[in-house]
Amino acid sequence: MEKLLKELQAAELERQTRRYFLQTLGAGIGSLGFGSLLSSCGYFGKEDTVASAPLQSADAMGVRLPQFTPKAKQVIYIHMAGAPSQLELFDYKPELEKYHGKDCPAEFLEGKKFAFIKGVPKMLGPKGQFAQHGQSGAWISDYLPYLQTVADDVSFVKAMHTDQFNHAPAQLLMHTGSARLGRPSIGAWTVYGLGSENKNLPGFIVLASGGKQPDAGKSVWGSGFLPTVYQGVQCRTGGDPVLYVSDPQGMNRDIRKQTIEAINEINKQAYEEVKDPEILTRISQYEMAFRMQMSVPEVMDVSKEPQYILDMYGVKPGEGSFAMNCLLARKLVENGVRFVQLFDWGWDTHGTSEDGSVEIGLHKKCKESDQGVTALLKDLKMRGLLDETLVVWGGEFGRTPMQENRDGQVLPYSGRDHHLDAFTVWMAGGGVKKGFSFGETDPLGYYGVKDRTHVHDLQATILHLMGFNHEKFTYPFQGRNFRLTDVAGKVIKPILA
Repeated sequence: MEKLLKELQAAELERQTRRYFLQTLGAGIGSLGFGSLLSSCGYFGKEDTVASAPLQSADAMGVRLPQFTPKAKQVIYIHMAGAPSQLELFDYKPELEKYHGKDCPAEFLEGKKFAFIKGVPKMLGPKGQFAQHGQSGAWISDYLPYLQTVADDVSFVKAMHTDQFNHAPAQLLMHTGSARLGRPSIGAWTVYGLGSENKNLPGFIVLASGGKQPDAGKSVWGSGFLPTVYQGVQCRTGGDPVLYVSDPQGMNRDIRKQTIEAINEINKQAYEEVKDPEILTRISQYEMAFRMQMSVPEVMDVSKEPQYILDMYGVKPGEGSFAMNCLLARKLVENGVRFVQLFDWGWDTHGTSEDGSVEIGLHKKCKESDQGVTALLKDLKMRGLLDETLVVWGGEFGRTPMQENRDGQVLPYSGRDHHLDAFTVWMAGGGVKKGFSFGETDPLGYYGVKDRTHVHDLQATILHLMGFNHEKFTYPFQGRNFRLTDVAGKVIKPILA
């Protein structure tokens, strides 16, 4: 009996030692080419594995057919983190100008909660100068002179609302369908459903600008309870696109290949023992890391782009910017990446500082982004890619028609508080009507009064355009089937082409 007990203890020690070896490799996995994906996003030591979900094969990124014929093959989702003011950009309210400086109507305040407003604030007229543009007559302010030129390619959804008025939960709701952590992002859902057309690139790539991450952090491009192979891979516009993707000094490509093959042999043995599907993800991502060494630097290199393209976007090779991310988004979808997410931080305009004001800070952010976004639409159209690429632009909520105050005191600059009852999102490209506007708000821009939509409706529409019925596109987890839109959402059919 004593001998048997020692044998069992030795076997358990060997198992734990192997597990420790695999986990500690995560600390140095960057030297193997995928550190920013595996170590920063929790590939090793992840607590919530998908034990109850269907087993995923090592080729989890293979191309799969949608539920029905899609209108779009790929998505570029542009999120302006902080929430741009619709009242300065798209939702023209001449009546609001007449109310400028007057006390806010009582019905706007009764029973309402705001992030910061206290007491009775003053109304704030729009700071942008509006005019109609294109044959569609879309109202766009002078904050966005480049976008004015492509008004007839865009569909505006003007009476969208959300359930959350704080940044992090609102961003989570917008991108994962829930204000709580743990749900898969819309990009992860898309790649889970469709796979990727390029085996040498991730199916879901994220590019961030503005100096900071979104308030909700990397969860807005996470995989939640889906296998982690479907989470977004964040790339950089300067240096190595993915941290440590280059070979370290003294290691050539052949040595790295042999190293990865050896590690994956251990991973395969570990999978045979415990049948954890995350190990298959680990194997797949090691192999992807090796292929990315060649493919990612090439795709992320803009030095071979014609000068007229660089001028159209307003970028220079080697300089990171939001506009550069727009150009890279075009290159990525051109190379078969299924979902590209652009996050740009700094759109929160409360009026507490010059940069955080609607007359200066918002205008500055628009100037930084307008040319790049417009160039992206024009570039996709020139290459015949816009018809198969869905482009989505928006924030996590809207801004109030009244000027923000804090503790009843007027702030030094013009700003607007968070607003969940009405904001504008626009879409263009694959399957969306051109030059169309859907939804209306009241004369002061506070409530949606016609064709209101919810963020779950936006998610349902994106999935529909990619070939999925959002009510039937589910994943089993913890005893029930989950979906992106939770238990709500409807396709916004009037904007479909």
